[in-house]
Amino acid sequence: MVKPKTLGHVVLRVRELKKAESFYTNILSLNVQARFENKMVFLTSNFDSSHELALMEIGKDAPGPDPNRVGLYHTAWRYDSLSDLRELRDNLAENNIDAGIGNHGISIGIYFFDPDGNETEAYYELPKTYWPQDNIFSGNYFPDGLDTKLQLD
Repeated sequence: MVKPKTLGHVVLRVRELKKAESFYTNILSLNVQARFENKMVFLTSNFDSSHELALMEIGKDAPGPDPNRVGLYHTAWRYDSLSDLRELRDNLAENNIDAGIGNHGISIGIYFFDPDGNETEAYYELPKTYWPQDNIFSGNYFPDGLDTKLQLD
């Protein structure tokens, strides 16, 4: 059976395109690759991809995400280092965006919501050589959260 190479992108429906675009470009520093004026914007974290995230405006009165319905739970953006994640945490605080921390053993994430209530995770994941062999989420590499003095040796 043939497998996909990777997940290519996610499309989120948003109420106000300009407001959502501002959030993703200012908070996550995503770059705009293309735009269909007043309808869609295509964003990327790197220029090797046409886009990882597309935003599609559906109107100011659209209902928000519902945690009791089937559908997307959150998107997740992987960061290269803990210091990058700390910088994002500071940016979220400077912009008065509430965020929580999730320690997943081999990774640590920051969880927050965009203006439409879509949940986003930003995370740092350990190199695979440090993953536990039995249950990859059973490690405890981040006992002090983002302020850990991570020792990998």
